[in-house]
Amino acid sequence: MQRPNSPENRPPVPKRVVITGGMPYGNKDLHFGHIGGMFVQADAFARFMRDRIGKENVLFVSGTDCYGSPIVESHRQQLESGQFQGSIEEFVKHYHTRQSEVLNAFGISMNLFSASGFGRSSEIHREMCGNFFKTLHNNGHLLKLSSSQFFDKKVGAMLNGRQVLGRCPIPGCASEKAYADECSLGHPYEPKDLIEPKSVLSGETPELTSVENWYIDLCKFHKELSQYATTVSTRPWARPYVVSGMREFLELPAIYVKADNETLLAEATPLLPTHERKEQAKNQPIKLVFENLQIRSKASEELSRRSIRFREGKTLVPFRLTGNVEWGVPSPELQGLKNATFWVWPESLWAPLSFTATWLEQNGQAATDWKRWWCSSESQVFQFIGEDNLYFYSLAEMSLLMGMQGKEASATPAEGQLQLPELVVNNHILFFDKKASSSGNIKPPMARELLEHYTPDQIRAHFLALGLGMKSVGFKPKPFNPQASDKEGDPVLKEGNLLCNAFNKAARTCFYTLQKCYDCVLPTGNVSPEIMLEAEKVILDFERAMLKHTFHECMAILDNYTRSINKYWTSKVKPGADLDANDETLKQALLDTLHMVRLATVLFHPIAPFGTEMIREYMNMGEDFWSWERIFDPITAFIPDSSNHKFKVLEPRIDFFPKHASQF
Repeated sequence: MQRPNSPENRPPVPKRVVITGGMPYGNKDLHFGHIGGMFVQADAFARFMRDRIGKENVLFVSGTDCYGSPIVESHRQQLESGQFQGSIEEFVKHYHTRQSEVLNAFGISMNLFSASGFGRSSEIHREMCGNFFKTLHNNGHLLKLSSSQFFDKKVGAMLNGRQVLGRCPIPGCASEKAYADECSLGHPYEPKDLIEPKSVLSGETPELTSVENWYIDLCKFHKELSQYATTVSTRPWARPYVVSGMREFLELPAIYVKADNETLLAEATPLLPTHERKEQAKNQPIKLVFENLQIRSKASEELSRRSIRFREGKTLVPFRLTGNVEWGVPSPELQGLKNATFWVWPESLWAPLSFTATWLEQNGQAATDWKRWWCSSESQVFQFIGEDNLYFYSLAEMSLLMGMQGKEASATPAEGQLQLPELVVNNHILFFDKKASSSGNIKPPMARELLEHYTPDQIRAHFLALGLGMKSVGFKPKPFNPQASDKEGDPVLKEGNLLCNAFNKAARTCFYTLQKCYDCVLPTGNVSPEIMLEAEKVILDFERAMLKHTFHECMAILDNYTRSINKYWTSKVKPGADLDANDETLKQALLDTLHMVRLATVLFHPIAPFGTEMIREYMNMGEDFWSWERIFDPITAFIPDSSNHKFKVLEPRIDFFPKHASQF
């Protein structure tokens, strides 16, 4: 009979893995959403993959997003208010340092948390940006287009994206702030569509003027993007909202006319370009579908001229690559367009490649070896992002990567070409039941504030249990709820108590029994077959859940298994009974329970690294303790000669998973 742990029954894993986390802007501290909505999930997966395939085969990189108009505007405001003194480079360095400190405090174990705007990484990044731009141009995927930009006549200055405020034109958008070409929720639109624009420099209504910039023609990649969306949908771990979010933009260009404009539309229809009218439900907008953007644009002009109320539907549009914000990565001069800089979004999409090259160089390897990680079919890139950024990563980034292949693009890259990353997209993590934003009215708690109430292991376990891959979920910490009564429990501590109570108790019981009865030496014997069989099932269930990125399932598996450890011990050793080293039942119970604790420690390692590392230290074992090459081995296999191996003495009142001081 085939064993459950045979290779045929285990999910496949890549030989090498790159993991990236969305880059936080360099104008702010990290708030709870940065940590709980993305970085903890990315870190748990990175730690798991290091244990699973070896740390030398895993690269986890991210960095501070240093460029763009949000940085420029924040720097200007803080200079004016006296909150900060120094150059814009010093400004982003300041926040990069603070972000790094918080990430370290939460145990986010990146190989490199770098920065796009200073140091050696910025030099490599500039070179990478130039290479992307020139290759895309040589492959014929770029367009030089005129577009609208706001100009403040009163101060005599072109306005960057964050120097214009208005209301988002996207129907149903709940954003509290809309900028020149995107709102605070990430919806892109044309500057001309911004509702009630105002200059933040003067308070006046700015004028629109024409400027030239380079774009990548996303429309050319419609077929390949559709194939990519289909491929994603067939994966067993696919998140439906990711596929549907992509397909929204793969629709043909459409116009939605208000239903009460039916009469006016009927009069205008003979003058509109060729289109197909799609019947909608009663009182729903009338949908007109066009063959391409140019035809739709002509129809929009005609409808506007006749004062017919409409909106344009989501579709693929050219994606801007350059702009004129002075604080940015310089763009190479091409076809007379000079003094341009890259728009922050495209250069941030390929920044992880720059960080990979930086890490390689820092570790004595050639920076050009980044292709071994990004262009090999033996490697897989996993990008952890929030749902607000799906458009940029699923459509713009995939087009950029496919555009690097040559004049012809493919959704299935060949060996040596940039492979298409796996997107791990989380829903919103809410603050109680509201979407919080540092740029909105509901301010989120800062990440470092959480550590005034919870240990890193406690908060990591809670964030992973929320199930953000399924739906948006509220984060409801009692210390931040002024309406909470003293009698109420803290929802955040459910998973923390699993660690601090149930698992801590199981581990301490083993150590104290070893010390009292066996002088810290593992007794001879074998782990019971039924314990080994149960462990095999837990391992495979956990592995499958982790590879599907269903971290809440991982937590549920560990919850059940951890509680079963204590139940098993109490079924074999009665509470309060005298412990006798010669008692065979006690000896077997200890061997079995220690094996279960050892396995739970390995499985908890990606989730609660601080306490699990302490258990390994007290077991006095090496780094192979974590290796999934030995995940099915009994604990006795790690101590072939127990007479020469002693567990460390666990002093009284020492916890592997201590509670935070504020919880007493």
